[in-house]
Amino acid sequence: MGRRILSSSIRTFSWRTPSVLPGFGITMGFTLVYLGLLVLLPLAALILKAAGFTWAEFWDVVTAPRALAAYRLSFGAAFIAAAINIVFGVLVAWVLTRYQFPFKRFLDGLVDLPFALPTAVAGIALAALFAPNGWIGSILLPMGIKVAYTPLGVVVALTFIGLPFVVRTVQPVLQDLDKEVEEAAASLGASRAATFRRVILPVILPAAVTGFALAFARAVGEYGSVIFIAGNLPMKSEIVPLLIVIKLEQFDYRGAAAIGTAMLFVAFVLLLIINLLQRWSRNRMGGM
Repeated sequence: MGRRILSSSIRTFSWRTPSVLPGFGITMGFTLVYLGLLVLLPLAALILKAAGFTWAEFWDVVTAPRALAAYRLSFGAAFIAAAINIVFGVLVAWVLTRYQFPFKRFLDGLVDLPFALPTAVAGIALAALFAPNGWIGSILLPMGIKVAYTPLGVVVALTFIGLPFVVRTVQPVLQDLDKEVEEAAASLGASRAATFRRVILPVILPAAVTGFALAFARAVGEYGSVIFIAGNLPMKSEIVPLLIVIKLEQFDYRGAAAIGTAMLFVAFVLLLIINLLQRWSRNRMGGM
């Protein structure tokens, strides 16, 4: 009985102990109002606008052939781009972590360029490079490879904007990985491939998967860097964000809200997956 009273007193004391930054009630109130005005209110307005449809009408809009083609391109290209980035992003993170070479800091800062560069500027630059008369496009075109104004151009743009997510997620894990572990594996006779597969890969896998999910989620909603290189042909190279903009320009606000609500549901699912992956990553690292 005495122990229960003592533990209850300790919990009460710790709850009432003031924090370093006082004013929890005021700051929490401002936080809730701020998030409510900037996040919850616009999302609620979107859902209420789509609620003007009956369920059958809503389903017809979000599953129309043009919308399904846009879903396939957006999600398919985002998945391919994230898969490319998980390979080359890990490679870039490995080079930046394990080797010393001239202009390393410049290259490290270059990784963050897609974060700082306006998406429209990135789209124009990629379209100029991969156009049939561009520097890279003119080389690929004689080989029968056309990038600009095709779904392949969408993959290129999404790969460009998604690379930093994988690199910046994997890089801290590699920095914390002690090189002595690799040396111990080598001293026991393990080959480089076996060392990577059995020692390094299990450590970086949770971070790499998280980076993949972040890159995929970012690519699904990308607009600015895609529209300049995609060609924007309905049923062929039209992404979902562009379809929403087209419906708004046609004053089909409810149709745009319906497709936006469908994408909002997908975004919530992706956020849930990312949070679960991050929790799994923390638990895995804590158990090592």
